[in-house]
Amino acid sequence: MYTTQQLHDIFANALSIPPDQVTADLSYQSIPEWDSVSHIYLITELEAAFNITIDTDDILEMSSLEKVKDTLRKHNIELV
Repeated sequence: MYTTQQLHDIFANALSIPPDQVTADLSYQSIPEWDSVSHIYLITELEAAFNITIDTDDILEMSSLEKVKDTLRKHNIELV
């Protein structure tokens, strides 16, 4: 079982931002730290933490915290 806090910690680590900046409205390029390079790092961290492989189409769609959660659901990962 995974928690929303774990996801937020992954975002904070990958984007080098404080965990309190990981909010529901966080989206790709909404902050300078979430650029193309950190996006790839985020994907790598998500794949490692949840032991999944994310398809290229999903990677391109993962442009917000909510869309990342949607992708995790496709892999049967529910956050509590």
